Amino acid sequence: MAATGVLICGHGSRDDEAIGEFELVAAALRPRLPEYEFATGYLEFARPTIQEGLASLAARGVRRILAIPGMLFAASHVKNDLPWEMNSFIADNPGVDVRLGRDLAIDPKLLRAAADRIAAASPNTGIARAETLLVVVGRGTNDPDANSNISKLARMLWEGMGFGWAEVAFSGVAHPRVDAALTRSARLGFRRIIVFPYFLFTGVLVKRIYAQTETVARLFPEVEFVKASYLRDHPEVLDAFRDRVEELGNGQPAMNCQLCKYRTQVIGYENDAGAPQVGHHHHVRGIGGHDHPDSHHSDSHNHG
Repeated sequence: MAATGVLICGHGSRDDEAIGEFELVAAALRPRLPEYEFATGYLEFARPTIQEGLASLAARGVRRILAIPGMLFAASHVKNDLPWEMNSFIADNPGVDVRLGRDLAIDPKLLRAAADRIAAASPNTGIARAETLLVVVGRGTNDPDANSNISKLARMLWEGMGFGWAEVAFSGVAHPRVDAALTRSARLGFRRIIVFPYFLFTGVLVKRIYAQTETVARLFPEVEFVKASYLRDHPEVLDAFRDRVEELGNGQPAMNCQLCKYRTQVIGYENDAGAPQVGHHHHVRGIGGHDHPDSHHSDSHNHG
């Protein structure tokens, strides 16, 4: 019996394929961290829920749980929903030490994974990168700090990989939206546009991004549109997850709160500073019909 357990915390999705890919990554992490008990949990639309994942580990005798957000950036899910879930469990289970890690963030390993996905999607048809525009698409949130990370990521990939230009877009909430960004990009005179969804897993949003790309491509037949894959279970992604587990196990890492709208008054979001830390997924927790075994019951998952 391991004294310490790891809970990989997912957002959840109405898309079966998205949940399957999340479980695939969790399963691939287990051999990298053999000393820990493992479980997964979701905020919404899938099971086990976060509370069920924590309870599963506690039922196996685990008394120290390292909860790792399976999320790229620290927006409201990492800043509010997950802490609320952890604190709620701790209140009901005072004998269990639960620690919440930080988001995956902008990390050299994730940058390398992103560059690999983009490079793998680039056909060798004689169009130089200097003649190619990269569009990096983020999820989009109401947290400007999280959104700004997409701009930073795009800039680093643009300069690091030698593209002629880069644009950012968001699948929702923030602007510019995907169709607007792609339409504008197509008019800038580049021969190729690579669309890269900076997402961990597939789902409704990624599939919508690809569909929007195809729609805009039909309007500009003179431009070659290329759809790059999202991160998924790239080895560097798995290593980044392992790093978050190890840093949390060795101490209590602090998120960068310098521009967090909940900690300081950010322009346009002054009223959010000091807002209560509460969860927002009660009405959809566990809903959706997805029910996946945790690592106690199975080390392999068939999601075909």
